[in-house]
Amino acid sequence: MPEFIAVIPARYASTRLPAKALADIEGTPMVVHVARRASESGAREVWIATDHDDIASAAKAHGFNAKMTSASHASGTDRIAEVAKDWDPDTVVVNVQGDEPLIAPSLIVDVARALAGDADIQMATACCPITDWSDMQNPNIVKVVMDEKGRALYFGRGEIPYARDASRSEPVPEGLAHRHIGIYAYRAGFLETYSTLAPAPIERHEALEQLRLLWHGYKIGVIRAAVPHAGVDTFEDLERVRHFFRGGKS
Repeated sequence: MPEFIAVIPARYASTRLPAKALADIEGTPMVVHVARRASESGAREVWIATDHDDIASAAKAHGFNAKMTSASHASGTDRIAEVAKDWDPDTVVVNVQGDEPLIAPSLIVDVARALAGDADIQMATACCPITDWSDMQNPNIVKVVMDEKGRALYFGRGEIPYARDASRSEPVPEGLAHRHIGIYAYRAGFLETYSTLAPAPIERHEALEQLRLLWHGYKIGVIRAAVPHAGVDTFEDLERVRHFFRGGKS
């Protein structure tokens, strides 16, 4: 297993669910549940990178490292770049989203391994199959298209690839479409480079930070996972996760 550090970016403001990093799940803030999953992955260190004292205090109260960062960062990757700026350039850093309390620890390891094993990519991420046309057409589900080597060609919110001649009454053809899973691995040295890259027009248009790398010519490796994990974007998502932790199903 590669050695890596997990960093969880956790900002206080959230458009659809304010202060969601601190949302209570069975008596514990959501971001702490994420940190526990990251710890279970075998990460050498786990850090919570935040812009708010309450999140930092919650992290420390549960035994996790916390780093205060600027409130002006445009993305989670920019926030992590601030945390990792003094680390060894070859350190593998995994960005674990702060609203993924059900993330599989094995997925964190797999993404770290994908980056560590391929010197030609600057970032690694993950995807899973899409089998339903409604998911293909849902702009809240990000799609990714890869080349034959499993490297990203594009990420988008629309129906990509667009199946011009496929019947929407049949299942999505196997292997055609993939849902992006928002976990990223990078080397600390590249994070410094990333922080200097100008935001890309396609990044702004799609509101997808990973497009900045493709725009500037960098390579992203994509591993395939079996199923997505349940993230929390809305109050309804939060209630589903709470139900899971009470012993129900997600």
